[in-house]
Amino acid sequence: VQLQASGGGLVQAGGSLRLSCAASGRTFSSYAMGWFRQAPGKEREFVAAISWSGGTTYYADSVKGRFTISRDNAKNTVYLQMNSLKPEDTAVYYCAASLGLPITIQRGNYDYWGQGTQVTVSS
Repeated sequence: VQLQASGGGLVQAGGSLRLSCAASGRTFSSYAMGWFRQAPGKEREFVAAISWSGGTTYYADSVKGRFTISRDNAKNTVYLQMNSLKPEDTAVYYCAASLGLPITIQRGNYDYWGQGTQVTVSS
């Protein structure tokens, strides 16, 4: 599986961005998908996850109520809608795919990773 993340950019605090992650292969619906982020000098952290069917989602407390993860299995794409962005959301955002688990928030359970897309939120 190859993952290609896009949609990052520079936005003012309070603004919105939508990240996309396009996956190759015909088994996309078999993968749980997640978004992680890594700020300079910090560990990569969990942001959001979605189950195979899209029926179950998990969020980090720091983004709950502001971010929404979704997927379109017909398009082999997972999305992260980010609203009410804050300067502390600034990071490189990575999408990831997990085979074998219905949904997971653990970084070590993800088998494939995209290249990352930069999100910068100015105050």
